[in-house]
Order: sequence, then C-alpha cells, then structure tokens
Amino acid sequence: MVGRKIIITCAVTGSIYTPTMSPHLPVTPAQIASSSIDAAQAGAAIIHLHARAPEDGRPSADPAHFREFIPVIDQASDAVLNISTGGSSLMRLDERLAPARAMLPEMCSLNMGSMNFGIFTLKRKYENWQHDWEPALLEATRHTLFTNTYEDIENILADLGDHGGARFEFECYDMSHIETLAYYLRQGKVKTPLYVQFVLGVMGGIGASAENLMAMKASADRLLGDNYQFSVLAAGRHQIELATLGVILGGNVRVGLEDSLTIPPGKLATSNAEQVRKIRTIIEEMGHNIATPEEARQMLCLKGRGAVNMAF
Repeated sequence: MVGRKIIITCAVTGSIYTPTMSPHLPVTPAQIASSSIDAAQAGAAIIHLHARAPEDGRPSADPAHFREFIPVIDQASDAVLNISTGGSSLMRLDERLAPARAMLPEMCSLNMGSMNFGIFTLKRKYENWQHDWEPALLEATRHTLFTNTYEDIENILADLGDHGGARFEFECYDMSHIETLAYYLRQGKVKTPLYVQFVLGVMGGIGASAENLMAMKASADRLLGDNYQFSVLAAGRHQIELATLGVILGGNVRVGLEDSLTIPPGKLATSNAEQVRKIRTIIEEMGHNIATPEEARQMLCLKGRGAVNMAF
C-alpha cells in the first residue's frame, strides 16, 4: 500500500453543528466560499457542500444560497464540488434534492438508508445560544427520522445519476447500509467504481471505533468485491485517528468542520484547512501522496467540471 494516491474530501459546514458551538464554523456565503478555497489549496481534492441561511446560520437547501458561493469556489479552484442530498433530517426530500437538481454536479452524497440521526445530545453542552433555532433543531432530532426509503434512493439514482451524470459518495452509517448498496449493485442500478463513505460516530449509526471500521471494511470487501473504493468519516474527536486507520486499511479520508469542530489534542479547529493540513501531513508521512482534483476525477470516473451547470 506504499505510495498510493489518497483523496482528501473536506466537508466545510454541514447541518449538525451550530454557530454557538464554534466561531470558526462557516455560515455566510463568503465564509463558506473562502473556507472551501482554503481547504482546496491545503490539499482537499473534493469539497462537500451544504448551505446555510446567511442571516442566522440555519441549515438551508435553497439553491439561491448555494448560488452565492459555488461560482466563487469554482472560479478560484478546480476541486470537485460534491453537493449534499442529505441536507438536514428536518427537510423534505424534494427540498434536499433541489440544489443538486439545479447544479447537476459531478458528485453528490447519498445516504444509504433511513435512520435515527440523533444530535440532541449536543444541546446539553451549551447554555447561551446565539439563535433560538439552534437548541430547537437539536431537540427535534429526538423525535424525527432522517428518511431515505428504497424508493427515495432509487429516484435519486435515476434523477441525479442516470439523468444528471453525477457519481455518488455513498454514505454508509451502518452495516445495513452496505447491504443496501450491495443490493443495488446486484440490480445494476449503481455504476462502478463505487465510492463508499464509511460514517462512524453519529448517534443512531455505527459507533466510532477501530473494530467497527474494520468490520465495515470486511463487510464491504465481501459484498462489493473489487467494485469499490472507500473513504472514512469519523465524527467528533475520532476524526483524525480513524481517518488515519482508514489510510492504513487502503482507503481515502474525509475531514472538515461538518464532521468535527476539533483537532488533536482536543482544541477547536480554527479552519477546515487546518484539518486538511493535519491529515495531509499524516498521509505524506506514511509514504503516500494526496490526489489532485484531476486525479480524483480519474479515480472515481467523474464526468468533469465542464458538464456541470454553473449557471443554475
């Protein structure tokens, strides 16, 4: 495994953490654009994007909000722009899909099943909230589901994949999600090479441990064979250590303030680029090299940025 090209994905803002939790979390279009560009310059080949309402940082799937930062990133960087279809567990499916339907990106995320996506436990760590919506959103995940039914998944594959030409970051939060992806592989509904994101540490999904990561890898090897590449996303304080293990196991990595607000030894990360530089150093010290955006496009068989609708 010496001398591989490793893809770094950076997820710059997400919909889990809130403005109160870190002053470094990008929330305005200018902040999201600047943070994305800095992460790409630090070595991220793929930038995974959510949007937020600029007035208060609330998670948003409004294409108009994406439109305020995507062209800026595109003009300053050749990174692959990966648009979330997950949005937030409180959004309707059509709402979550609207930005990707408008942009027709090279790559989208796709959660491989419905789940209890619990972030309500974060509420107890904070008292003085900047916005009333923050504790309300966290508490709502106690009684709501993130929903991606089989029908939802099939519609996304047909709409954004077959029609739009996107490849997917298949987000697997548990072993059952790998089984679902294997079903669609057998049915011929997904294109290889699959890019599988092992997601560990979200409450309601598989826990963040070395044992669980190795079990997910073994399951994917058995079910998907030679038809996939993988990346590792570990939530919170486990981010860097499990990403490092992912590289050892032959995979790629995802970091970013969507997934963790901290950086070892447990301090707040000051930027997405800081996390990218941290994992890049580890990758290079293990004798590997980071993939450029064009190398990532070739590795994942992406359609190329020229086929993306930047006038959406």
